[in-house]
Order: sequence, then structure tokens, then C-alpha cells
Amino acid sequence: MSSEQRKIRVAVVFGGRSSEHEISCVTAGSVLSVIDGDRYEVVPVGITRTGNWVLTSGDPERLRIDEATRALPTVPEDGADLALPFDAAGQLMVVNPEKGPERLAEVDVVLPLLHGPFGEDGTIQGLFEMMGVRYAGAGVFSSAAAMDKVFMKAMLRGNGIPTSDFVAISDRQWRTERKRVLDDVAELGATVFVKPARAGSSVGITKVRDTSDADAVVAAVEAAREHDPKVLVEAQVVGREIECGVLEAEDGGTPDVSFPAEVHVADGFDFYDFEAKYLSTSSLTIPARIPEEATARLRAMAADVFEAMGCEGLARVDFFYTEDGEILVNELNTMPGFTPASAFPQMWAATGVDYAALIERMIASALRRAPGLR
Repeated sequence: MSSEQRKIRVAVVFGGRSSEHEISCVTAGSVLSVIDGDRYEVVPVGITRTGNWVLTSGDPERLRIDEATRALPTVPEDGADLALPFDAAGQLMVVNPEKGPERLAEVDVVLPLLHGPFGEDGTIQGLFEMMGVRYAGAGVFSSAAAMDKVFMKAMLRGNGIPTSDFVAISDRQWRTERKRVLDDVAELGATVFVKPARAGSSVGITKVRDTSDADAVVAAVEAAREHDPKVLVEAQVVGREIECGVLEAEDGGTPDVSFPAEVHVADGFDFYDFEAKYLSTSSLTIPARIPEEATARLRAMAADVFEAMGCEGLARVDFFYTEDGEILVNELNTMPGFTPASAFPQMWAATGVDYAALIERMIASALRRAPGLR
């Protein structure tokens, strides 16, 4: 059957090997619950924690946070194994234990709903380009540069976009130059945040209140290194946390930017860590209650960040807004969370683009691009 006679076949890929596996599953459940089944044929593809690709259930109820136990969903290991042949563009193969590989389907577009390393960092984007299949979101380099917060800061500063002061710690430097590294960290100020350079969802982050306490800094770096051998230490910025959603323009023009949202961290949490984001009463104010002039600057800067980093499809840009009106970029997420609690869909809903329309725009922007090297 030709592509004109059938539904658009969308592979929704989720799970993955990163520490954000569960959040990816929740994101996928949210997307699967609203994607237009009359227009799209969905192929749910899970990547297990061990890296196996499986054809799995597309039932959104199996991919929700258990409200009673707060348990997070994962990709089960018992799905039908998938193989990814490279001799035909966009093909998926089911591995049947009795019959061997069997052709499943030609995929028109992939929604890689993956967060963190091995999904949001350019690795899987390169795989899709080698397969010749269209996919949503940023390309290989943009994904990799945005995932690595050290390179992100370097690229933004090179484009005249301000970020907080920082120290980057490589594996070699930590092993062989620890005294110099600790001295550099102390120069950032009394309070710093230590985080994995290539992780998200606030995983592995420690707030160190006294950088003169070498033991505390060492413990924080070691905690971050459990997730990534490359570590970023950032000077504390005293200010409000503001976020903006960005979408690739449908007419090819300047990116569209949502109303900004202000993050309010729930009582009992010192900062916006994993539990505060997903398992607490932390909330958003949309639009953020800041002056109109500041809102305009934030939205313009969000578009500038999107273009400076070469993003495509969608992104979320996180800022600090200080008492004196200074705006600093905190992070860029090329595949922001799509869970019900996530800021990205909430910001766009307040701006007039509902959840289903977001998914339509993600798919449409991917289909507009030719497969292969971007």
C-alpha cells in the first residue's frame, strides 16, 4: 500500500539507557494518549534500561506514574525484539525466535521521546540519519551541544548570550589536577551547584553552600560523576527561575515562543531537583508575573538561543531573572518533558497551542525535512 493510501506511520521511541528512563516513559504515555489515531498509525518502540529495542505496549495507562505508590513506569524486557536494518530506509524488523527477522513496517517519521544520554544527545539522531528516516527535534550536532552544558555555554557566550559563571571538570582533571580544580571552584563564590554535564531532569545535582569545605565539594563532584564523568560546577545565581517554550515556525520564519512560566519550588525542597519536579506540589505561574519589557526580552532571547544552537522542531529554554532585571540562560532542552506536570505543554496551552496540536507540529516539522544529513 502506498504512503498516499495509508496512515502516516509514526514510531514513538521511549525509555532508553539514561537515568531519565522513567520520565521518558511517562512522556510517551502522555503523547500516546492524545495522538490522532485516525491520522497516524503508531508503532510503540521501547528501549529497555539494558539497551534492548522492543516492540511494546502502546497503552498509555501502563506508562503513568502510580498515584498511590509514586512508582514510575519502565519499558518491560519481555517485548518482541526489534532489529534495525540499514539496507532499507526507515525499516524496522521484528525478531521472531522461531522464524528469525520479519519485516515490520516502513516508518515515515520517528518521535524520539528520549531524555538524557543515548537519546537526547545526538547519538540516536545519528542512527536515524544513517537509517534514512525522518525524526522530530534537533539534529545530531545541536542535540549533542545542547546536552553537554559546557559546550552549550561556550556556544551561547560565543553568540553574545549571557550565562552563569562555571567551571568544567573533565575526568582527567579530576584524577590528576584535583587541587587546582577545587581552587577554581572556590573562586566561583561561596555557593555553587554541582551537576553532571550531560544529564537532565535535575538528576545528580548537589547544592554546595560553602566551597571552602573541600570535602563537601568532593562529595558533590563524586555524586555527579555517578551519572557522567564530565562535571559542571555553576556559580549560584540569586533570581527567579523562568522558562520559555520554543517551536519551529510553520512558515519557516522566526521561531515561535510561548508565554514564559515562573517555577515555584514546593516547600521542603532547597532547589528544583528531580523529586521537586515530578513528585511534589511544585507549580508554575503562566504567564510569569514580570514586567512586559522583561517578558519581551525573555521571549526574544529564547528565540536567539534556539537559532544560535541550530535547534529544530522544539526546545525549552530556562532562564534566571534577577532583581536588577538581568537575564541569564540556565539550560536548553532539545526534547523537553511532555508529562502532564511538564512546563513545556503547560506554557504552550496558555499561549493557545494545546497538547494535541504540539504533537501535530512536532510531526509536521519532521516531515518537512528530507531524511539524511541536515
